[in-house]
Amino acid sequence: MNRQHQTLYAIGKVSKAFGVRGEVVVRPMTESSARFKKLKDAYLGREERDVHKLNVEYARVDPKGVRLKFAETQNRTEAESLVGSLIFVDEQHRVKPKKGSHFIHDVVGLSVVDEKGNTVGTVKDVLRLPAQDVYVIDKNGREWMLPAVKEFVTSIDVATKTMRVRVIEGLMEP
Repeated sequence: MNRQHQTLYAIGKVSKAFGVRGEVVVRPMTESSARFKKLKDAYLGREERDVHKLNVEYARVDPKGVRLKFAETQNRTEAESLVGSLIFVDEQHRVKPKKGSHFIHDVVGLSVVDEKGNTVGTVKDVLRLPAQDVYVIDKNGREWMLPAVKEFVTSIDVATKTMRVRVIEGLMEP
């Protein structure tokens, strides 16, 4: 689809069809499931470069998850064809992160610098764990973990692509 090279952001994944009227169950990839209620349209596809735009007829959010009904899906068979698809939104529908928070895709790739100004690696991934997030830092092919807490992460500057950290002895051990 021609989107004129705009950036898309994944906010969920279709996990299964629901009922016989074309609804799908969505596994959210965002902190707030309520955001799905505001969707008027979304891009669906297995990856960002191969998507098609669908119109959201309605969204239902309950403790079991999110259900979406697209105008283009009229029955279970059509809904089943969407299973496994990612749901993307464009920049206009992107939710701003809370103050002091960052999107994972903004953090991955940041250069990690210690208090002395030495580069100690690059953020390779972010693990979402029950207690707190953990940054996976790669330094010359070796990975180490950094808890995403203010005791270790002193600042994140997405504009300069830099994460400043306080490293204690033993922290950078694999």
